[in-house]
Amino acid sequence: QVQLVESGGGLVQPGGSLRLSCAAAGFPFSGYVLSWYRQPPGKERELVARIWGGGRTDYADSVKGRFTISRDNDKNTVYLQMNSLKPEDTAVYYCHARSISVYWGQGTQVTVSS
Repeated sequence: QVQLVESGGGLVQPGGSLRLSCAAAGFPFSGYVLSWYRQPPGKERELVARIWGGGRTDYADSVKGRFTISRDNDKNTVYLQMNSLKPEDTAVYYCHARSISVYWGQGTQVTVSS
């Protein structure tokens, strides 16, 4: 059974940090391109960061220099380290895996507020 389970979301003050994790099961993790998307309230879902099988990374301009995506193929887990968080980072964050199939996690809420 394919699973993508996110964790690590929560409430944080502006300037704070969070680390999201996404644990995968049921598909050949190392061969998949892994991404984090987010959907702010009332807005479209958008790509935040992507990591390819060889380790190359891409980031949305809005998070460059603040967020870092990484993967551990031995643990079948992808991470998103988020630093210097801003209120506009508030969103539901989704894990995404793509190869010959596409999988989504259920999402985890991140709220940045004082």
